[in-house]
Amino acid sequence: NQYYLAQTRTGLTNARVQPPLGPEGMTVWVGVGGSPESVVRVVRQDLRLMLAIIGGDPRRFLPYIDLYKRACAQLDKPLRPVGVHSPGFIAATDEEAREIAWPAYQDMFGRIGRERGWPPTTKARFLAEVEEGSLYIGSPETVARKIAATIGDLGLARFDMKYTTGPIAHVRLLDCLELYGRKVIPMARDLLASAKA
Repeated sequence: NQYYLAQTRTGLTNARVQPPLGPEGMTVWVGVGGSPESVVRVVRQDLRLMLAIIGGDPRRFLPYIDLYKRACAQLDKPLRPVGVHSPGFIAATDEEAREIAWPAYQDMFGRIGRERGWPPTTKARFLAEVEEGSLYIGSPETVARKIAATIGDLGLARFDMKYTTGPIAHVRLLDCLELYGRKVIPMARDLLASAKA
């Protein structure tokens, strides 16, 4: 748009926004958490769909991907890549990752749950999400396998891991990032390449 009418700041007219967005600028992904209307809005705006999956089996989002594809066809919009954004944490072993992540997860989801009227989370529920749901928590091997499975099952072009789920020591977060970049991503790519071969 050439105009921005604001309620809390001065409006903009013919102003250049940095960084530029769209075809000549930064790629825009829109996070959607499970609303069909939001999926269709992404298509109408001709943007990329990023499914924000924070709980349950990621495959339960397949209907949203199907809706996205149908809406692109019906609205004569190009089919753009689809991604997933989910929480995770990586440590040397599955046990270590779970023990570090659980208190932070409990703190964050307890707070969010109170705001949204959810029941308190339990460690059993947390472990179920780690095993079968949308928490990518564990050793590099475990997390790489789970990411590759999600990408394959949903036909994704991108996977973003939110690695700061609640209060975790900075040094632990740095270790997590290093394991993600040096081990998880290459392993997940290898698993996906092997599956295509």
